[in-house]
Amino acid sequence: MAKIVVIGGTGLIGSKVVSKLQALGHEAIAASPNSGVNALTGEGLDEALAGANVVVDVSNSPSFAPQDVLEFFTTGTANLLAAEKAAGVTHHVALTIVGTQRPQNIPYFAAKVAQEKLIRESGVPYSLVHATQFMEFVGSIADISMVDGVVHLPGALVQPIAADDVATAVADTAASKRPVGDIEIAGPEAFGMDEWARRALAFRRDPRTVVRDDTAPYYGAVIEERTLVPFDGDAWIFETRLDQWLPANPPRA
Repeated sequence: MAKIVVIGGTGLIGSKVVSKLQALGHEAIAASPNSGVNALTGEGLDEALAGANVVVDVSNSPSFAPQDVLEFFTTGTANLLAAEKAAGVTHHVALTIVGTQRPQNIPYFAAKVAQEKLIRESGVPYSLVHATQFMEFVGSIADISMVDGVVHLPGALVQPIAADDVATAVADTAASKRPVGDIEIAGPEAFGMDEWARRALAFRRDPRTVVRDDTAPYYGAVIEERTLVPFDGDAWIFETRLDQWLPANPPRA
């Protein structure tokens, strides 16, 4: 049994990771600002990491403004890695994004690239779990892509993955005694982003029209066709399909 501290352990992914690790018999501890642990300020890190074997970082910036998100991922990660070295942590697992290893101009991705660089150069053995876009975010992506009442999204490919599958990948990676470096995870189906949203909104009886617009930005940048899908043949593919996920995940009221 290992002591595994999950930074961001009360969020969408983190809470699932904690539950899965506990089911595997590990001592999994949810650490977040609500529990007095704040990687951005360093508050509570030394106490939380005392005796830890593994640290999992699934935390996310509360702001997507370019400077805010860059500071969150660089300052927080630097503080976390320093505390891990002091505590003798032997495996750092971080959840990141498919697409950070390809050319793109998305500010959020640039912040994740900076985070990954710090981890790779830290000297702490690491695993970086690169996930495709979560199925849970299809509604919010449609919301931010509205132009005059119509959802504008590019036809660039996306291979969405269920949050529960993401948590399984992160938990299994953390439970492994061997850091794996970089891995990619994805759902089983690739869609144009516009098609993904159109199917989800139609199932939910959302009357909004979705149009394909390859000039429409995705989180601040125009993307290429394969920016958001894994490299061919290298990804860990999970089985949850969109038509399975939708009935079990109605939109939040």
